[in-house]
Amino acid sequence: MPDPQNLPPSDPSSSSSSSSSSSKIPSEIKNGNTNGNANFSAQKVRYPHPPDAANPDQATLREQWRFAIRQYSRWYSHAWGTAILAGLSFFALGWIIKGANPLPSFKNDDSSSASSPPNDANESRR
Repeated sequence: MPDPQNLPPSDPSSSSSSSSSSSKIPSEIKNGNTNGNANFSAQKVRYPHPPDAANPDQATLREQWRFAIRQYSRWYSHAWGTAILAGLSFFALGWIIKGANPLPSFKNDDSSSASSPPNDANESRR
């Protein structure tokens, strides 16, 4: 069931709560009367860049499209360059902090074979 405070009052003398809540609303808004000199910014939205009245000609559209492609290509290449630079920087930082290669996948095979006993596969290759 809807909240009785959100419903418009059917009879102003029916309840005291509806009359007290309706007294908080200005009479211009309650009655639907608005003066021309009252400025309500929410009534009419004015866009800073309204749309064109007609579509531009083909040459203009082609020029705008080429400009957009150049901008996108520039941003794309900058993003890749930044990602590569950040990756190299973090790799170098990891190398400095650890004092050795920070990637475990690039270990030398000598250190892993010395710690573990050789298996049959390693012996068969020799």
